[in-house]
Amino acid sequence: MLRITRRALLGSALATPALAQSDLWPNRPIRLIVAFAAGGAADTAARTVGQKLQEIIGQSVIIENRTGGNAVIAANATLQSPRDGYTFLVDAANQLTNPPLMKDLGFDYRTAFLPVSQVCLFPQVIAVKQDFPARTIEEFIAAAKARPATISYGTPPAAGMGHLAGEMFQKLAGIRLIHTPYRGGADAARDITAGVIDAVLITTNSIRPPVQSGKARMLAVTSLNRVPSIPEVPPLAEKGFPGFDMNDWNGVFAAAGTPTGIVVRLAEALGQACRDAGVKQRMDPLGAVMSGSSPEEFARWLDGQRMICEQVIREAGITLG
Repeated sequence: MLRITRRALLGSALATPALAQSDLWPNRPIRLIVAFAAGGAADTAARTVGQKLQEIIGQSVIIENRTGGNAVIAANATLQSPRDGYTFLVDAANQLTNPPLMKDLGFDYRTAFLPVSQVCLFPQVIAVKQDFPARTIEEFIAAAKARPATISYGTPPAAGMGHLAGEMFQKLAGIRLIHTPYRGGADAARDITAGVIDAVLITTNSIRPPVQSGKARMLAVTSLNRVPSIPEVPPLAEKGFPGFDMNDWNGVFAAAGTPTGIVVRLAEALGQACRDAGVKQRMDPLGAVMSGSSPEEFARWLDGQRMICEQVIREAGITLG
């Protein structure tokens, strides 16, 4: 398992010719290749943090959206770029879920990329349509047990974190729901607003319009702790599922071989950007929980999440199709 410590990173940098390169970094713009479409929550996070990052490092930060292939196109674009500390990848759970879901990737995420810093978490919400009888997550579970395999719930997309969280929730709660995959969170939100599906498991940002219009009710969040923007909604971890913690998220990765001193310096700058009050103010309405972790913290978190995701995919028989 990948373990990176600040001392090891700095020691490695001191022991190689990359030291001079690291000392001069950055002396030109850096590029963040974002694996997601412009305008979405992940893109907004990258642009918001990137704007603050520019102030901190004193160089321009160029955002380049490279979508497609379940984020593999962006990953390959990063791996094919010079590993000089000026090109980084903004990715998410695809780093963990693609290996068990996709064959012939051409690279191993665990060895091809170095974790730099987690940028933010996007907690997910279990919500029901306005006329669904359940008012609490306990009542929802009781309804599902009374009517097994009849209650529908939507997530974006198949094999996404919402789908994985839904499968884990069903297993732990001893219930069976009907899963409906959507291309994006906005599509699932549209259908719960119209009453087409009974429930959704989508991010706090995606559920906001149906809740504000009175067309949906939030029952629980899938994050370990309460979400600051919706503190009234309890986590599943407080409702009989201790330790439950499955969120959407995004983070910054470097191609292996990037000077390690630069990885440390970028992580520190990203941490500063994520803690900035202006950045938090911009991201709070999207339901984002800012992180800004160190490479070591991010690597350790990824190890734990990777095991959970791979187990859920295997046991639930999840596929991309």
